[in-house]
Amino acid sequence: MRFADIGQQLRAYRVESGMRAEEIAARLGVSRAALYRYEKGEVIKLETIRRLAELLKVSPLALLGIGIEYFGRPAAFQERLRGLEEQADQLLLVGGAYSWPLTGDAFEGALSEAWAQSVPAGPERTIAMAAVEQTLGALSARKRLYAQKRPTVIAVLSEAALRQFLSDGVAGHLAIPEATRTRCKVAAAQEAESIANLMESVPIGLQIGLATGNAASMPFMILRGRDRAHVVTAPLPADTAPSSTVGVSGITAADEAVSIHQRVAEAMWRDALKGSNAANRVRELIRAAA
Repeated sequence: MRFADIGQQLRAYRVESGMRAEEIAARLGVSRAALYRYEKGEVIKLETIRRLAELLKVSPLALLGIGIEYFGRPAAFQERLRGLEEQADQLLLVGGAYSWPLTGDAFEGALSEAWAQSVPAGPERTIAMAAVEQTLGALSARKRLYAQKRPTVIAVLSEAALRQFLSDGVAGHLAIPEATRTRCKVAAAQEAESIANLMESVPIGLQIGLATGNAASMPFMILRGRDRAHVVTAPLPADTAPSSTVGVSGITAADEAVSIHQRVAEAMWRDALKGSNAANRVRELIRAAA
């Protein structure tokens, strides 16, 4: 068993469950410190895994990384993605308007403001803001990890998704004040311009294409490490609010899933606009949105 992997999955499923670490530890009959040690990769007995799976309402196989993992809470998904990226040497993204690890400070600032503004006043605000901070922490950790590791990134962005992103702005699904909405739209335009610049300059280890024809029916990611590859289906966008329930992301290391998604990714990359052609098209979308 890969105890480090089990620990990462345990942490993500704990966040997904909505239960506090203290509550899980108490039900399990261990200290909170012991639970955190499990999450850091300490040896864990199969019987403890079975009991944890029962508490978290997942299968023991899911905690062992066998089969498909499902996440509906954005905070839990971002935490699990951080764990996968920690082991990955290559990130392949198909669909969507941007790649989170590549985004700039304006995007993150607008996102933080939008999430804070979307939380209503009242007794539940403290809990909701804690979820915002937790999710922002996972997202920031993903960026720091990318800056440290510099894995190879190949992204085939969707023109349709980018057009929607420019029209609605960062966190476009939220009801927020007009001033915040304006800032979110400005941040989206700045992010698109940064994407265009990267397309033109083609930094080492980074390739970005633009799919202008038939977009992928559903965005997906392939994360490859030294021993293993994972497919992430229907990844929750980074700007999905922590309180949102907009879908379910699946993660699997099944060889057949990796293989078929790789074939689709290669076909879409082959047909995508690249270099200055892609950059020019992105700037046309920016002007049209403005």
